[in-house]
Amino acid sequence: MRSPTVAWGDARLEADFADRRAGAFERAYTRFTPLLVSIAYAVLGDRMEAEDCAHDTLLRIWKDPASYQRGRGNLRVFLTVCVRNHAISLLRAAKRHAEILASQPRSDASESFEIPDYLQRSQLAGALRALPEEQREPLQLSFFGYLTHEQIAQRLNVPLGTVKSRISLALRKLRAAMTEGAG
Repeated sequence: MRSPTVAWGDARLEADFADRRAGAFERAYTRFTPLLVSIAYAVLGDRMEAEDCAHDTLLRIWKDPASYQRGRGNLRVFLTVCVRNHAISLLRAAKRHAEILASQPRSDASESFEIPDYLQRSQLAGALRALPEEQREPLQLSFFGYLTHEQIAQRLNVPLGTVKSRISLALRKLRAAMTEGAG
C-alpha cells in the first residue's frame, strides 16, 4: 500500500500534467522515466532504444494536450501503456524494414553510383571486389545500407573504432585504386 504522501504527490502530478502546468513535465519525467525505460527495454532489448522510446513517448504525450486527461485514469498506468505500445510499434517497424532489406536482391555496389563512364564504373566495381571482406562489408553497410557506424558495429559485433578504421582504410584503398586507374 502506498503512503498518503506518495498518493497525494501522484494525484498532484497527474493534475499538473493534465493541465500542462510549469514544471509538470520535468516532474513526470523524473518520476516515471526509470519505469518507462524498463518497460521499453523489455520489448526492444536495447537500452539506448528504450531510453529514446520512453523520452519520445513522454514528449509526444506532453505536446498533445488531448492525449492525457485525468478522467482517463492514473498517469503512471497511461504512460506505461503508451510506452509499451510505442515500443511494439518500433519493433514491428524495424522487423518490416529488415524484411524489406532482406527481400531486395543484392547488387554490385558500384551500380548504386551514377557513373556515366563505363570504364570508371567497371574500375570502381573491381576495386570494391578487391577489398578484403572485413573492409568491404562495413563500407557497403555504411554507403549502400545507410547504417550508422554504431549500427554497423552492432550488426558485425565488432567495436565501433574497428568499424571506423576499416571504413577509413577501405576508402583510402578505393581512392588509390581510382587514382591509379586514371593515371
